[in-house]
Amino acid sequence: MSALPVFVSLRRLTASPWSDAALAAAATLAQIWPLLTVPDDGRPWHWWGYVAAAGASLPLVWRRRAPVPVLILCAAFGTLYDAVDHIAPQPLWYGLLIALYTVASRSRQRVRLPAVAVLIAGGLATVGSADTAFRGVILYVTVYALGRAAAGSRAQGAVLAERAERLERERRVDAERAAERERTRIARDMHDVLAHSISLMVVQAEAGQVMIGDAPDRAAAAFDAIADTGRDAMDQLRTMLSVLKEDDEPRAPQPTVDDLPALADRVAGAGLTVRCTAEGEPGPLPAASGVAAYRITQEALTNVVKHAGAANAEVRLNWTEDGLVISVVDDGRGAGTGLPSGGNGLIGIRERAAACGGAASAGPRADGPGFEVSARLPLAGATP
Repeated sequence: MSALPVFVSLRRLTASPWSDAALAAAATLAQIWPLLTVPDDGRPWHWWGYVAAAGASLPLVWRRRAPVPVLILCAAFGTLYDAVDHIAPQPLWYGLLIALYTVASRSRQRVRLPAVAVLIAGGLATVGSADTAFRGVILYVTVYALGRAAAGSRAQGAVLAERAERLERERRVDAERAAERERTRIARDMHDVLAHSISLMVVQAEAGQVMIGDAPDRAAAAFDAIADTGRDAMDQLRTMLSVLKEDDEPRAPQPTVDDLPALADRVAGAGLTVRCTAEGEPGPLPAASGVAAYRITQEALTNVVKHAGAANAEVRLNWTEDGLVISVVDDGRGAGTGLPSGGNGLIGIRERAAACGGAASAGPRADGPGFEVSARLPLAGATP
């Protein structure tokens, strides 16, 4: 448990007006108690003793609101206690010391220092012996030091409370930023899924309509592919949107590199042949990089379906000692050179690769007609 809430609770408790009233009552009882005894001569104590004892402690009720006037009243009644004869011999220091402590802990320096100086000077002028004067000065200085220590502790508590509030605000801001990043990721994934799936469904639907008379079997296969693509898109969207629900609800796993052959099979059809090949020994790929590899390939194949006009496409996975190189090539008409400055598709590929410590490029193929999208993702523990 943190000490800060306890500290704040104690501060609130001691700051209550009832605590000052109880303190004043306790000091008054302590100073009147000697006057409740019966003198040796049987005569009652002088009434002034009761008035002075009460006057030197009851003002403590207002010690927080007017610390210096309360100190003056307590000191004045304490000094005048011995102004009459036949009173109980006692020093009226309880109320005075509490008032001095309050002045030291709550008053400004230009107020408390003169007040303490006057108090010490008045005490030295009215005491009867050097011994008493010395003890009085030591007592006043000690109480003043305790008051200043309390002021420092109170200031430190206020700093800690402010720091805790600032940390809480920063925590909320960090949580909001994390939520914003998660919403951005979900939006990017939804764009990839919808763009890919809808493009495939449109191509398959157009091909099925053309082949429905000449090749009914191929048309039926195209319509089956449309249904499969739609179901897969719904499953992926449900998985992504599940992060917006309660944490205790089960979530389906995100697609990874192992799902790329199935992705290639779904894209193939309607005049487009897609192959998926792999070279090298697969290494430990971070989970985020595995998802990024799938989404990068998905977006690249979507661009092939939508823009390339290709008959063949290939997904090449090249595992190296420190990373995975993904290449999606086609034999279509190609596009411009390099990654564009606008558009969500290829820019999303570059952002996904960079987020995993990798890099991406796109442009016309160097080994023949068509277009190539390439991305390199580092393995777990490898230096990007």
